[in-house]
Amino acid sequence: MECRAGCGACCIAISISSPIPGMPNGKPAGARCVQLTTANRCMLFGSAERPPVCSKLKPSREMCGNTFDEAYTYLALLENETKPD
Repeated sequence: MECRAGCGACCIAISISSPIPGMPNGKPAGARCVQLTTANRCMLFGSAERPPVCSKLKPSREMCGNTFDEAYTYLALLENETKPD
């Protein structure tokens, strides 16, 4: 499966602890990545500057659902269930 163009839910819902260009301390869950365009496309897609966690995240039907809202809800749930105490 390929990413749904213009979704970007994973670039907002999940936290990223590694540096991102423009976000040297990563980003908290629910914050929009500065590398996400207004059309919800990653400006670092395919770039060596893209954080490894982003490159390794592979889209799946379960994770992405059929809409941004479905994807965001699923990813926010995963984020919440896996956050450190």
